[in-house]
Amino acid sequence: MTKRLLLTLFALIAAAISSACGDSRSHSQAVYVLIDTSGTYAQEAAKAQVIINYLLGSLQPGDSLAVARVESRSFTEKDIIAKATFDVRPSQANAQKRAFREKTDAFLKKVKQARYTDITGGLMQGAEYLNETGAGRKTIVVFSDMQEELDKVTQRDMPINLKRIRVVAVNVVKLKTDNIDPRRYFGRLEAWQKRVVAAGAAEWRVINDLERLDSIFSRS
Repeated sequence: MTKRLLLTLFALIAAAISSACGDSRSHSQAVYVLIDTSGTYAQEAAKAQVIINYLLGSLQPGDSLAVARVESRSFTEKDIIAKATFDVRPSQANAQKRAFREKTDAFLKKVKQARYTDITGGLMQGAEYLNETGAGRKTIVVFSDMQEELDKVTQRDMPINLKRIRVVAVNVVKLKTDNIDPRRYFGRLEAWQKRVVAAGAAEWRVINDLERLDSIFSRS
């Protein structure tokens, strides 16, 4: 066998291995949960534990999960409260999930209220994390009223990349101003939908009934 044929054979084997590895990751999920801690919505934060507990119970070996807070400026890894890629060994995976639950539970019991709400920065940080996992199915869950408020210095008027990422807004409570004029509520959701779709997201959904979480994370 000539040297050229050997090199070709090695290249084909390497490609096959790479393809196989890629295929295994294509079946994994990665979820990034953003929790709004600003204004009066900080009072809602404890409800996010329902989502976290559900995910810890349903995500499989090889899946990844991260939980981060939305605050005045959220485009930073420092706002990630907990993150993990679950081990194939059940005992190790269970230990990871216990530690994860303890971290998030401790955070949610003592939420510090943020002055502003940088949802855009949180989405950008979440997309960065999800893309690094290499998972085939990527989801950002935004636990917020979706009312973004930025200070005069923070710059977020820029394109964002959410390609192949699903974005699900959960527990989008209505503000007092929404009760006065419901058009504010629906207009806010429509504006986010347009922005998320323009960013290339695979899907945009709003789910206010936490009992419908199965519809988000079903593998079928």
